[in-house]
Amino acid sequence: MTEASLPFNERYYPSIAKFSNGEIRKQESEKALKNPQEYWAEKAKAIDWYKPFSKALDDSNPPFYKWFPDGELNICYNAIDRHIKGPRKNKLAYIWEGEMGEVKTYTYYQLYREVNKLAKALKNLGVQKGDRVAVFLPVIPELPITLLATARIGGIHTVVFSGFSAEALADRVNDCGAKVLVTADGSFRRGKPVAIKDNADRAAPIMPNIEKVLVVKRTGQPVQMKEGRDIWYHEALANAGANVYVEPESMKSTDPLFILYTSGTTGKPKGVQHGIGGYLVWAYWTLKWAFNPTDEDIYWCVADIGWITGHTYNVYAPLSHGMTAFLFEGTPDYPGQDRWWQMIETHGVTILYGTPTAVRMFMKFGEALVLKHDLSSLRILGSVGEPINPEAWKWYYRVIGKERLPIIDTWWQTETGGFMISPASGIELTPLKPGSATLPLPSVNVDIFDEKGQSVPQGTKGVLVIKSPWPGMLQQIWKDPERFKQTYFGRWPGIYFSGDYAVRDPDGYFWLLGRSDEVLKVAGHRIGTVELESALVSHPAVSEAAVMGKEDAVKGEVPVAFVVLRSGFTPSDELRAELIKLVRTAIGPIATPDAVVFVNKMPKTRSGKIMRRLLKAVLTGAPLGDTSTIEDEGSIEDIKATYAELQKQIGSK
Repeated sequence: MTEASLPFNERYYPSIAKFSNGEIRKQESEKALKNPQEYWAEKAKAIDWYKPFSKALDDSNPPFYKWFPDGELNICYNAIDRHIKGPRKNKLAYIWEGEMGEVKTYTYYQLYREVNKLAKALKNLGVQKGDRVAVFLPVIPELPITLLATARIGGIHTVVFSGFSAEALADRVNDCGAKVLVTADGSFRRGKPVAIKDNADRAAPIMPNIEKVLVVKRTGQPVQMKEGRDIWYHEALANAGANVYVEPESMKSTDPLFILYTSGTTGKPKGVQHGIGGYLVWAYWTLKWAFNPTDEDIYWCVADIGWITGHTYNVYAPLSHGMTAFLFEGTPDYPGQDRWWQMIETHGVTILYGTPTAVRMFMKFGEALVLKHDLSSLRILGSVGEPINPEAWKWYYRVIGKERLPIIDTWWQTETGGFMISPASGIELTPLKPGSATLPLPSVNVDIFDEKGQSVPQGTKGVLVIKSPWPGMLQQIWKDPERFKQTYFGRWPGIYFSGDYAVRDPDGYFWLLGRSDEVLKVAGHRIGTVELESALVSHPAVSEAAVMGKEDAVKGEVPVAFVVLRSGFTPSDELRAELIKLVRTAIGPIATPDAVVFVNKMPKTRSGKIMRRLLKAVLTGAPLGDTSTIEDEGSIEDIKATYAELQKQIGSK
């Protein structure tokens, strides 16, 4: 989909929302940018400080900005302790539903007690202020409890997604130098126990810094427990005592809170380091601005806590507001394809913060499964993780939102700490446009640059950049300040380089077009894969699409599209020709796919991301490499066979 074909002029006005011309939001943004010191000093009063700060921002050593530099606080205190002193003491903090249907709930007071016990247990294991604690857990209540307990005693947590391989775990643990690992025997996925500690055990010989391993008993499957190193989580808590209290450590605002590793296209994963004060203030206000939470909300962010979305919007932001958050274990389509809708109906979820990947999957399943359930509790929808194509946005709006609910489509990154561009129902909601994240939030000074670092005109694609510091920004890459400067500020001095393509429409709305490194160069023309994929998904037969580049002797590179069809449609040469024509029409002849490969399933990680490198390997015949995080190993074999068959057909013509 080209910039010219984006639905710039489509506007939606959900019946439940009030809309405006954006004047209040504009004034708020101008105030934040004009005097960030005064603006953020006022906003920071929303959280509790042990020691007040004297200024909001120290910008004397860019790009190493320091927010609320001489202030002191504890993020665990802000998430739990301050709520148990008032009417929220017995309010639910978490509702958790496991894959087998079991439900656990924690009031703020119950959560407080569990966190204190684990904090004491960690201290008993020798964890001190500044020590790193690695966390290798599925989405079970012990995961947020571990984060909060680590932060309570001044430790630094690094969560490694539980679907990662032993090698990936070891790489991250060794980089940050963690001394304690918290893991589980396993988790449940599609009705079967999945081993997790086995991977931790395989990684152990190459993780020399790990002294102790706490193991949560989740599935009950047999595991090896190494004497002197491995301790059952429940036994460690029992030894900590029943009514234990651990004083929250007074931390500098600029002390590190966590390290979260992000994979680049090249090089080792980057340990993105976030501090405490700026991150918490940003987490609090971005949730407030975007979703306008209330004390009555049951809020569901579907993200795994192994990723930044789960850190900010499953743990620190909702708890700092005293909200009730919903967590779930497993997949959206097991034990039934209507699992999401059943859980929303059962628990009365009011805010659903979902993903485009899931929306496209549900589109494939059809509307009947949705209509079986009462979703009237929902008052607002959200989208995160990737740009949402207009067709998926419209389905989400019409089928789930019943044309009543606003969709809060958010753009942000691991490095930004929280939302950057988003509709702002908590300030002033502007008309929504399907596929656009709309406008920047206050103090987010964004622009779109060309390759020379010049601002591009409206309607022209370029790279999204941020021109001023904001409280939630990363502090640096763990123990690698030079890589931090080079990666994020090395292209244009003082300018944060996001690496994402975007375009701005005549109303000032931003449209994200995917990573600048996810591009094809066809006969010298650069084409973003997300543009081709959006064009394909706009066809009524297509549920999902992933486009890869294949080497071509004449053009350098040509696109190959992998396509999953919606139910009710079957692969055919006619449909293949139709899709190729659609891409030619939407983007131009230069973007014509060399092949359209119909597949039953995309190879995906357990967090739902398409494993594009595996599709690339199918095209090039290269080794598949590590497939330990793949959701369904059969999917890649299916794709290889289908692609081989298609190549035979092409060769015989």
